[in-house]
Amino acid sequence: MTLGDRIAARISALGLSQAELARRVGISQPSVNHLIRKGAQGSRHIHAIARALETSVEYLTGETDDPANDGRLAPSVSVVAGAMGLVAVREVDLAIGLGAAYIDQPIADVQRMFPREWLDLYTRAPAESLIIARGSGDSMIPTILDNDLLLIDTSQAVPRLADQVWAVSYCGLGCVKRLRPSKDGGWLLMADNPAISPITAYDGELHVLGRVVAYFRKM
Repeated sequence: MTLGDRIAARISALGLSQAELARRVGISQPSVNHLIRKGAQGSRHIHAIARALETSVEYLTGETDDPANDGRLAPSVSVVAGAMGLVAVREVDLAIGLGAAYIDQPIADVQRMFPREWLDLYTRAPAESLIIARGSGDSMIPTILDNDLLLIDTSQAVPRLADQVWAVSYCGLGCVKRLRPSKDGGWLLMADNPAISPITAYDGELHVLGRVVAYFRKM
């Protein structure tokens, strides 16, 4: 059996499609098809392909006829997560503040796994368009409290309804505010805290990062 034959056999055994294998490995479907038809013993993706197909490099390259994963290549996190219906969402630390946090300060990305069905309760946007961020400040009290977790949908970047909650960059500062169009063509950035006055942003001052579609807090 050739490399292509073995890849095709594992795809069939696992009930996958070429497109699904490509998604798990991070390559294009035509690339998978090329490997099946013509092979490529030196493919730099061979280890990722083996993990996605729950087998070993030795099996794919013909060094063994046993497709069982012998432990040298454990299934990848993405394969396990996919089997459990989980998707990765970036948690961005300190990128957004409820009062004022500098957008350009260092950001630490952490991948958090969530059930896709649970995320669908709040948004149908793809996981790569979602961000989890921990807010700080008191400008959105009582709606959002300091240290609440925010689920932000970055695929929504154009406000269409007044008074929804948005994560924005205003003059280089990150903040979470309600947005309302003003009569003079700007946007009102409104806090839920009555002690904080609205701010009006004009052209070039406001950049929408995404809409806050949900927030969560500890009891």
